[in-house]
Amino acid sequence: MRVRGLIALVGGCVGAVPAARAQATIDTVIVVSRNVFDPPGRTPRFVARLGNALHITTHPGVVRRLLLLDAGARIDSAGLVESERALREVGVFRSVRFDTLRVGDRLALRVETSDGWSTSPQLNFSSAAGSTTWSAALVEQNFLGTATFVSVAYGRNPDRRSFDVQFASPGLFVRHAPLLIAYSDLSDGRLASWTYGVPFYRADARWSLVTGGEAARHRVLAFTGGALTDSAERRVLTLSVRGGFALQATTRGYLRLWGGAALRREDFRPYTTTGVAYSSFGTVGVGIEAARVRYGVFEHLNGFGRREDVDLSSALRLGVWAAPRAWGYPGARAGIGPELEGQFAAQWRAGFALLRAQTHGVLTPAGADSGLVRASLDLVSTRLARQAWLLHLEGGALRRPKFAEAFDPWLTHNGPRGFGAHAFTGTRLVYVVLEDRVLVSDDLFGVLGVGAAPYVEYGGAWYAGLEPARLGGDVGVAVRLGSPRSVRGDVAEIAVSYRFGDGFSGGPWALSFRRSYTLK
Repeated sequence: MRVRGLIALVGGCVGAVPAARAQATIDTVIVVSRNVFDPPGRTPRFVARLGNALHITTHPGVVRRLLLLDAGARIDSAGLVESERALREVGVFRSVRFDTLRVGDRLALRVETSDGWSTSPQLNFSSAAGSTTWSAALVEQNFLGTATFVSVAYGRNPDRRSFDVQFASPGLFVRHAPLLIAYSDLSDGRLASWTYGVPFYRADARWSLVTGGEAARHRVLAFTGGALTDSAERRVLTLSVRGGFALQATTRGYLRLWGGAALRREDFRPYTTTGVAYSSFGTVGVGIEAARVRYGVFEHLNGFGRREDVDLSSALRLGVWAAPRAWGYPGARAGIGPELEGQFAAQWRAGFALLRAQTHGVLTPAGADSGLVRASLDLVSTRLARQAWLLHLEGGALRRPKFAEAFDPWLTHNGPRGFGAHAFTGTRLVYVVLEDRVLVSDDLFGVLGVGAAPYVEYGGAWYAGLEPARLGGDVGVAVRLGSPRSVRGDVAEIAVSYRFGDGFSGGPWALSFRRSYTLK
């Protein structure tokens, strides 16, 4: 009875979703691709001409392959909105606009895209409390106008140096089947990973099938109280496959069954150990996922001069993974791994609230062996003109994680920004920030967006049972810089902070450079 009731509850998430009503059939699709500075707007004429000459406009044929709608497809308003959003998510356009034209009884879909600036020699620099990270990269996010991402980078941080190569295509071999390949040559190891397949690329997609893998041999570091306390070599080789099919799917919601399997050989050993066989593991999982799809479109929330999509869907994902002793797991750690993930949102005229939560773990005959619980709440208000107020609250707990797999806000940007590398690490995480993002200029000289963001934040991470809670905070102001002509609209910030609490030494003032937090 409990299982039936649970399925009924999950199905209820989409049971009230009305079926999409087909309004018309597309007779033809017209694609208009515009260059970065077309029209030039307030950009100086010389800069606009040079920029357009150096950039290859996305080919109309590429745009057609990325579209969710073709000639002969039946459309409604929800389908048009989803298709427009899907093009923005590709990450090569600064603006996308759909329109329909009717000539007699024939319907044409007009798609107009404006490219973002995609070629960037990058020099990234981040510093907080004396911990410096820098990298130099050559990044092309729209290689030869094909929406293909290519990146070569070299960088250093307080832990290691790295040489990284990435390649990503939204549909190199099969339409709507992204391919991602990444390789990193580290000063203390090597990592390679890949994924390929057809995901649920739209709300009303009927099936998905994605494969992936990882091969790595590198050093992992464990920090306590801001200091390096242990290290080990991680050796891993994984192969995975996941997929599913939809029991119900429209542009407004879906109910899906999913499944997956993975083979993994992984060990954490002293860095000098050689000639020891891998430990091999196998897992298989199944589950159900339901959602009522809804997106909010905002301006001046994360970046400058563009429409931004925020996922405000209500969604629930349930699953269970089998980790049996027969597939390599030690008897004391073999068991069943349940997982639960969901998000719920409320939207009003000038803002929204977004609650996200997830938990997973392994249950053995002796009880809970390992697991994760994490939740966050975002409250956003855009009621005041040219401002966006953000309140973010987050908390998490880990039980018996893998070696060095602890919360580290310095790596994930969910901790006070004025603190140095690994200032907070552990199995417990708490973070809260209140920030007011004020727009100064959306299009300075046609190429630059400028803003300011006063903030106050507090939080940290610590090892439960081994040390008292380590918490610190800061109050300050950040200068936000970005470009309305860029591809993704990423924003860099320069922040001056006054620190208090645990996690730092020296004076209370700190200067930090980093990428701004993005809410999606």
